[in-house]
Amino acid sequence: MATNVMLPQWGMNMEDGTLLKWLVKEGDEVSKGQPLVEIETAKINSELESPVEGVVAHLMSEEGTVVKVGALVAVIGAPGEDPPRPELVTQRTSRGSRTRSAGSGGKNRGNKVQATPIARRLARDNSIDINRVTGTGTNGRITEDDVRAAMVNQSVGPSPVADRQIVPRARKLAQDNSIDLANVNGTGPNGRVMVTDVEGAIRAKNPATAFGDAVSESEKLSGLRKVISDRMSLSVRSMAQVTLTSEIDATELVGLKERLVSLWRPHKIRPMDQDVIVAAVGDALKQHPRLNSFLEDDTVMLLRDVNVGVAMAVPDGLVVPVVNSVDQVSLLEIGKRLRELASSARDNSLDIDDVSNGGFTVTSLSNYDIDVFTPIINPPQVAIMGIGRITQKPVVIDDKIVVRHTMHASITFDHRALDGVPVAEFIRTVKSNIESAEWLSTRAEKI
Repeated sequence: MATNVMLPQWGMNMEDGTLLKWLVKEGDEVSKGQPLVEIETAKINSELESPVEGVVAHLMSEEGTVVKVGALVAVIGAPGEDPPRPELVTQRTSRGSRTRSAGSGGKNRGNKVQATPIARRLARDNSIDINRVTGTGTNGRITEDDVRAAMVNQSVGPSPVADRQIVPRARKLAQDNSIDLANVNGTGPNGRVMVTDVEGAIRAKNPATAFGDAVSESEKLSGLRKVISDRMSLSVRSMAQVTLTSEIDATELVGLKERLVSLWRPHKIRPMDQDVIVAAVGDALKQHPRLNSFLEDDTVMLLRDVNVGVAMAVPDGLVVPVVNSVDQVSLLEIGKRLRELASSARDNSLDIDDVSNGGFTVTSLSNYDIDVFTPIINPPQVAIMGIGRITQKPVVIDDKIVVRHTMHASITFDHRALDGVPVAEFIRTVKSNIESAEWLSTRAEKI
């Protein structure tokens, strides 16, 4: 019996992947676990393996194709079997069929439609029956864009081009700029398509045209930059984000770094501020587990393991590889893992495991002379910490002015899942760890 090989979801944020290179061809015999195709998702490369032993009957997409999570990638047949080639449908149609077969417009949980909170609210406010909306999100989940598409379809759309009144110059302008007049709403008398209507469609297609000669060049968001854009837009739209900032005395941290230089030299690694900060955050998350969680719909899910993501810059934007079980490993091991992840990020060789299962994120601009900034949460996480540079400044201790090393830490949190007081208590724990000579020494000696 033939086996359909679908694109799995590697990580909660994955929505699609690019088929980079087929490692097999139709007719090849494959064993269970044998890599079939190299796949790139958000600049992370991985291999999709065969779930069974058999013969490659059909490869459903060419190299370079972007396929959605859950899409059919290949068909593996039994030896001697000649299964028919499945009919290829668009991802939207495929998910729509699966959605309707569930009887509720999306993959259900006890007959409850899967939809983002903002999609539900938008549907309710615009009298859209969400049970009739086709979901294109992960596993058929209904997104804001799906509801907006349903709103457009529900409204009185443009009539066929042949039956519409179109200003001749507007028709010529549309033809010259490859604009489909069927998708242009006319604002003239009786819905007549005017030149301004076509000009608006041209601007929508290429926003740079609205600025004429003022724009030297334009670049469409794509690849990792587009993924970051979509994720950050979703984060801001769907969360009630609040930021709290605190100043931390980093003098003891700086002193520990200096003492560790010689101790870590045999390991060919030089201590960094980030090593200590990640350890301090990990230990604080153990004491304040609600910040180490995901929020999905109306459910807060506390995570078992303390895995901390660390934002790292790459040419197209940034990636967030993860240090696993931070509370259980030594400071030296944290430092080694961060160097490995940074090297993989530079070489574009991070794999899915490297960027999966983070429950909290740390991001830093300390190398760019930034003191304070407002980080944006990486959904479905509920909080993120931004770290500024360490500087020397005069402070008052015991009624005396002394010079100390200080830095600022900013926590952005989702107010739907957290209130200010527990977040403030978390910051206080992180601050206490970094300022405590005893905690720092103990943490540095932990094996």
